[in-house]
Amino acid sequence: MIFKTKSHNLDLYNTLLSLSRNLYFYNKINLKDTFETRIYLMFIHFSLILIIFKRNKTNFSQESYDDLFYSIESNLRESGLGDVAVNKKMKDLNKIFYDILVKINKSNHNLKINKNLIIKYFPQLNDSSYRKYELFNQYFINFYDFCFELHPETMIKDALKFKV
Repeated sequence: MIFKTKSHNLDLYNTLLSLSRNLYFYNKINLKDTFETRIYLMFIHFSLILIIFKRNKTNFSQESYDDLFYSIESNLRESGLGDVAVNKKMKDLNKIFYDILVKINKSNHNLKINKNLIIKYFPQLNDSSYRKYELFNQYFINFYDFCFELHPETMIKDALKFKV
């Protein structure tokens, strides 16, 4: 008997991963280049995309969402984590994603990034001048504005055209 494996669309994962690798975060804002940093950045980008879909009254594909988390899980497995560790990490990452998604925006009209939420996941942005936070905040406001103008059907691929 031949087993059929489900094919997964990696477009969303690849786009979010590419956005999270933007050197702006590491050179200009001086974030640490770690797995957690990249995942948190992916989750913030994804949350903003989902907010745009909701504001445009457009449904986001459950399959795309599932494929994103499948890709993250696959990466954890490839990094050598076992089943128990992967399951625990995925549960934790899901909680973090929903925390970001639910709390990222503090406004019902325009985008207003929740500063406390950002500092929670990026404590290094809590410097005395808040300069790094302001750069971070402006990046995501600009990203949101850029993506808001994109057509929902092509937003995932076109988000890669965003320039700081």
